[in-house]
Amino acid sequence: MTGLILLAAGASTRLGAPKQDLLYQGKTLLQHAIQVALSTNCTPVIVVQGAHALVISPEIPQERVTIVENPEWQEGMASSIRVGVTALEQRAPLATGVILMLCDQPLVDAEHLNNLVQKKLETGKSIVASYYNNTLGVPVLFDQSFFPHLQALKGQEGAKKLLYQYEQEVAAVPFPQGSVDIDTMTDYQQLD
Repeated sequence: MTGLILLAAGASTRLGAPKQDLLYQGKTLLQHAIQVALSTNCTPVIVVQGAHALVISPEIPQERVTIVENPEWQEGMASSIRVGVTALEQRAPLATGVILMLCDQPLVDAEHLNNLVQKKLETGKSIVASYYNNTLGVPVLFDQSFFPHLQALKGQEGAKKLLYQYEQEVAAVPFPQGSVDIDTMTDYQQLD
């Protein structure tokens, strides 16, 4: 069983407003990401919230996902990854892996997320990353053997450093649309 952690705790400082609340195809980016996550074979789906928890909580279908609060969201993405992995281990102790996903990549779809799981099965690799713009990135799947490494992340660093530190363990799934992410209002305005 592969769990999925949707990281939605950031403050969206470059955007100047909660990006989780931006509308995309009639839903907020967060609602869209949750819908995509729930359309996969992954279970459970865990949403990590923090900076804008009071604003975004009402949008989350609480009966279908596990919501966890990251009280240390100001530390950066590493704290949200730690909180998410801890919640996954408590909620699904038999989880064999986890996909880390962001809500600001609106072109991620369920097919791509399921492809990450399939690639892990086919290759036996411990990490399966999305490949775009000549780099590896999120969404990314980590085998349970990497949970301690994810728990050890600190500060602003995300899990990307693990992709390069353990390069021989990584398989890649091409995902050109992964380069579309919403960090600024210009990014959002360019979104179709």
